[in-house]
Amino acid sequence: MKPVRTRYAPSPTGFQHVGNIRAALFPWLIARQAGGTFILRVEDTDQAREVEGAIQSMRDTLHWLGMDWDEGPDMPGDYGPYVQSERKATYLAWAQRMADEGTAYADIRTPEELQALREDAKAKKRPFLARDYRPADPPTWQPGMPLRFKSTPKAYSWHDAIMGDLSAGVDAVDDFILMKSDGFPTYNFAHIIDDNEMQISHVIRGLEYIASMPKYLNLYEALAFEQPIFAHAPHIMAPDGNKKLSKRDGAKSILQYRDEGFLPEAMLNFLASLGWNDGSEQEIFSREELIEKFSLDRVQRSGARFDEQRLLWLNGAWIRSLNIDELYARSKGFWGPEAAKAIDTYKQQVLGLIQERLKYFAEIPQLTNFFFTDLPVNMELIDSNKQLKKFSHQELKDLLEQVQRSLTDSDFSSEDLTERLNNLLETTGQKPGVLFSLVRVATTWAPSSPALAETLAVLGKERSLNRLQTSLEVLA
Repeated sequence: MKPVRTRYAPSPTGFQHVGNIRAALFPWLIARQAGGTFILRVEDTDQAREVEGAIQSMRDTLHWLGMDWDEGPDMPGDYGPYVQSERKATYLAWAQRMADEGTAYADIRTPEELQALREDAKAKKRPFLARDYRPADPPTWQPGMPLRFKSTPKAYSWHDAIMGDLSAGVDAVDDFILMKSDGFPTYNFAHIIDDNEMQISHVIRGLEYIASMPKYLNLYEALAFEQPIFAHAPHIMAPDGNKKLSKRDGAKSILQYRDEGFLPEAMLNFLASLGWNDGSEQEIFSREELIEKFSLDRVQRSGARFDEQRLLWLNGAWIRSLNIDELYARSKGFWGPEAAKAIDTYKQQVLGLIQERLKYFAEIPQLTNFFFTDLPVNMELIDSNKQLKKFSHQELKDLLEQVQRSLTDSDFSSEDLTERLNNLLETTGQKPGVLFSLVRVATTWAPSSPALAETLAVLGKERSLNRLQTSLEVLA
């Protein structure tokens, strides 16, 4: 069998979002599963749209996700260079060969002349096909002239590894530009030349390219190239499921998720599950499991809806799977300035308390700031609490004084605190929603906090009692 060689071939026209990287993930999984070769190729023939820093961004994104490549701009191989702008001589050679063979022709008509032909087709109530308007006597092609493919119209049937058996009629085949007047090839020409010369076995890309498949197949035949396995993955849809996901719908840069404290394992898991499952109820997949279980025939043919809430859930699940040492090591860059002077063991204790609630690391400062500094008193936390607002401030003060007397004698272990708080429920006759909410607010002045006894134990006796005293003075 032909060795498995797959590629990710992005254009450096912006940041890498979920749609881009899922287009990289599927061929990466296929290559890794087969022990094959994964290639990173930069398709920069549209120089006007290139964004500075985009190539480094795509490298950083793949590196963060652990999607290593075997050949690419910084990984020399036998089929380079791997940046299209460095391959101009190759495209020119193939273009010259096609011009000499008569399978392509120079097309020096102006945009205005071509528009007039489109208007002519419209007036005749038929689709505009360039092959119906080939110039009668085109000039001899030279580099710097547009070169157009001379198609051989025919119907096509082919198999797509995701979409199944497909076909198209003769009208789907047309002449199209191969080389532009700036000396660069079009995508339609360059990617086919590159895939052939780099011996790509699988071309896996987005569904938007499937309409061009008859043209591509016609060009493969004209060049006498062996066809690879084709697979077109359905779009990632916007959250409402009605259109393709775009930046306006929240398609953020993958590196933005990294900077917000998402785990690469969770992101990889999420991207793979956008339109694929292994037929089971399993939702958490490690990198190794994805490589083992992935197959193109399990990719769904309909669009996959982008659901950021599911990404948050997956990331939280991956966070909970880490032991405290690894969790602390990974979260080091995300603590707030108030935690700067705290010792590591204390911060690990705090992290252990919020691990069950943590969805991404950028939440850490908001969830933990009261462990490191006294937050300002915010009576709205009491007055807007549906349980506490039923009581006068004097009643709450009386209740808090009983808490203070009990906790003064505590050793502040979570076990002793739990016992004392439960005893206070009996002696005060209050419900947990009242007593525990009051103590939580009075000792943290935060909108939320972890389990009360464990929170007090980590805060420690001195800080907890000092905050209780401050709260008593405020209530007075």
